[in-house]
Amino acid sequence: MKFSFTSTTLLAAISLSTTHAFSVTPAFQPRTLKSTTTLYSTETDDAAAVPNYADASRYTTPHPSNNVPPHIAALVGRGLHTQANHPIGIIRSKIQEYFASLPETYELFDAEDPIVTTTQCFDDLRLPPSHPGRSPSDTYYLDDKTLLRTHTSAHQSQHLRDGYDAFLCAGDVYRRDEIDSSHYPAFHQLEGVKLFPPISVKNADGKTGEEWMASNECSNIAANLKNVLEGLMDHLFGEGIEKRWAEDYFPFTEPSFEMEIKFEGEWLEVLGCGVIHSEVLAMAERGDRRGWAFGLGLERLAMILFGIPDIRLFWTEDERFTSQFQEGKITKFEPYSKYPPVFKDIAFWLPEDFVENDFFELARGVAGDLVELIECIDEFSNKKTGKTSKCYRITYRSMDRSLTNEEVDAMQDNLRDLSADLKLEVR
Repeated sequence: MKFSFTSTTLLAAISLSTTHAFSVTPAFQPRTLKSTTTLYSTETDDAAAVPNYADASRYTTPHPSNNVPPHIAALVGRGLHTQANHPIGIIRSKIQEYFASLPETYELFDAEDPIVTTTQCFDDLRLPPSHPGRSPSDTYYLDDKTLLRTHTSAHQSQHLRDGYDAFLCAGDVYRRDEIDSSHYPAFHQLEGVKLFPPISVKNADGKTGEEWMASNECSNIAANLKNVLEGLMDHLFGEGIEKRWAEDYFPFTEPSFEMEIKFEGEWLEVLGCGVIHSEVLAMAERGDRRGWAFGLGLERLAMILFGIPDIRLFWTEDERFTSQFQEGKITKFEPYSKYPPVFKDIAFWLPEDFVENDFFELARGVAGDLVELIECIDEFSNKKTGKTSKCYRITYRSMDRSLTNEEVDAMQDNLRDLSADLKLEVR
């Protein structure tokens, strides 16, 4: 589920047994999570039934609403979160390790099809048609009704309908976004959901809205949620890590919260969570139950714990990066190079329907991972014409080599030419 455009996910659903409905998080005792999926394996009993997620042709369809560019299609199916020696896989494994230590049994879903429907991704989670996250400027559509999931919570309602009461869901997600060291159009999320036994919330039957949020049952679920997640932070960062909570708003939970931790003297947002909205449960045919859900971004946690400064590094296959990490171990990343940046400016008059994400996506299509940062450095309006102009500074930098002026100039010229497709008048 989406808690911030930068680092968190939509919520996922998890349930708990009657015995441990409001239990305190126990001391860590590893055991095995029950997995219901295959980790990006091609070795199946019925190979034809399992799509090849790495097949780029699945995502670049000829439909007029398709806006998945080749550089995004090429990222799907990499399965970084399932690789034992990759920072994303290491963090995912440690989170699953923690949940395996809890009294409840959590089902694990981590190899689901990244193609989902608008109903799964938005409607089932109370995201209305007017929500900005549904815009083609934010989301990669295959056609009018299917898309690359923008959060792993797109699978939540189906798992609830299938009768799962407690589960974790991890996977790669896709969003058009700004360009800087902490944003990338493909990243990874993990979420969890827990439903409580009906007997433990019986006194709240029929309550919704303010009445529900004022009930003891809602308070107990929220307290259990916070207790579990504080235990997770202790497991990842060490016992005694300072934490704080703030109220938030998400369409799919009420009440909603965000957690921050104090790491190396700085408060950092690490996840969003809340008590699952009664309408979400009703749409999933579980209206007789109550529970909580949380979501977090794996890159966010990995960048903090491993000290990785640029989100693009997670996708590199350079051995100077990949050889630094081992299964089960958190070690600080050692920078192996710092090639010089090349700065180029571009200014243009804006059309009335200009959306920055469209320009950022255009730049990614031209330069791929060679574009490190795009920032607006100037903006003004011409009173006579009523037009607005913006100037953007583009930072080009490779993580593996020095760029030549010739290749940067070629990319910049190509970007200027293609800007006309967005009705931008280059100045």
